[in-house]
Amino acid sequence: MFMVFTGNGKGKTTAAIGQAIRALGDGKRVFMTQFIKSTGYPSGEDGMLPQMTSRTGGLMHFEKGGLGFVGILGDKLPFEEHCAAAVTTLARAKEAMLSGKYDLVILDEVNVALDLKLIDLPAALAFLDAVPASVDVIFTGRYAHSEVLFRADLATRCEELSHPYRGGEKARKGVEY
Repeated sequence: MFMVFTGNGKGKTTAAIGQAIRALGDGKRVFMTQFIKSTGYPSGEDGMLPQMTSRTGGLMHFEKGGLGFVGILGDKLPFEEHCAAAVTTLARAKEAMLSGKYDLVILDEVNVALDLKLIDLPAALAFLDAVPASVDVIFTGRYAHSEVLFRADLATRCEELSHPYRGGEKARKGVEY
């Protein structure tokens, strides 16, 4: 099954991690990689997913492929470096998907990488064309491309109805990141 979690609301990565936990609970093997997100901006999952990786006896693998937010929050890296990281992350995900080691492969924030043109649409579609029938795949991130949504077996749009940020509150660790 190909699943897409997109939209401007909170919950896309959280939904993918929830799906990973469900799969792990059923004895399935999970590979998760993150585009955009880097070790330079730690988020809550960075504290738990590596522990899950070490405690699941090889059922879970988590890695970060991003170099951080592109063009915002003080990013000074050349765009080409972000592109190279995204291309490498997609290649790593494809390698994992085709390895026969994993039942679920999660590409977190890949939709954003596509929207920012860090990877191109034909490369993402070629990835989807190569998915074995035995592997489920999740794409997360805002701005899912219409062709990606068209191919999805299950697509969920997370919609923001209200958010403390709109009232001037800063993002809270453990909640928004």
